[in-house]
Amino acid sequence: MVRRHPLPPQWLFSDERLAVGVVQLAALLPPGSGVVLRHDSLAPGARWRLLRRLMRVARARQLTVLIAGTPDIARCWGADGVHLRQHDARRAAQAHRLGLLVTMPVHGAREARSARRAKAEAVFISPLYPTRSHSGAKALGSAEWFRLGRLAAGQPIALGGMTLTRARALNRQASSQNPGWAAIDAWEQRAAQRLGRRAEKSRNPQIRLC
Repeated sequence: MVRRHPLPPQWLFSDERLAVGVVQLAALLPPGSGVVLRHDSLAPGARWRLLRRLMRVARARQLTVLIAGTPDIARCWGADGVHLRQHDARRAAQAHRLGLLVTMPVHGAREARSARRAKAEAVFISPLYPTRSHSGAKALGSAEWFRLGRLAAGQPIALGGMTLTRARALNRQASSQNPGWAAIDAWEQRAAQRLGRRAEKSRNPQIRLC
């Protein structure tokens, strides 16, 4: 499998608590975005079928799809890469040999150093802002976020309370780094707004006069 370069600038993290399914959200992402499929509580068969549906959308929209888990599953199921949890960092060498894109989560300096040793191409550093996904966790703030990004060495991707406006602000603060951003709620809110506009149009169709 050939890695895709450059890495996507924006990402969707799947979450089973979302009202809108990950496949539907992926269909609304800008072309060239990335998706990290989690859904760990699903049985293997159901999770595989979900990934298959997601991959069909991804191929049509040129999305990069990672699966949270192990390199052998990512390769066997046809994902573009693997999102390794910290306890699976030792599997990074296997993932690189298989040609998979490797990303890892980072919440502090120890995890940043672990991602650097694993040679992760990208790291999801969180939470930059307060978020319900990390209820009660202290937000990192931009200075600490950039420090962890330098320590991890891979492309830093901001996660936690992110929106497009906050992503643009983060890019304005960047110097040598080229930060990306990822979200859960922001994409669902965007989908809800879009679906709401469609519903409004269907209720009030414009009459064309010829």
